Amino acid sequence: MHEIPPILLNFIYVIFGGLLTLLFMKLGCSIFNRMVCFNISEELAKGNVAVGLMVMGLFIGIGVALGLVIGLGLG
Repeated sequence: MHEIPPILLNFIYVIFGGLLTLLFMKLGCSIFNRMVCFNISEELAKGNVAVGLMVMGLFIGIGVALGLVIGLGLG
């Protein structure tokens, strides 16, 4: 049987993890947009810094949590 080289396996994990992270960030932003009484996209287009910081925190939280899940799943 052929073994997959570790460098190729790591590259596959990076691509899969990146796509999964983007998917969960989009899903999290969509769900959060339904929970608040304003449209996040419109507020960001207006230059609302507070909404931008809120979305940044949301993305960082999702990214850290998903990174830990993926990272711990590899070991």
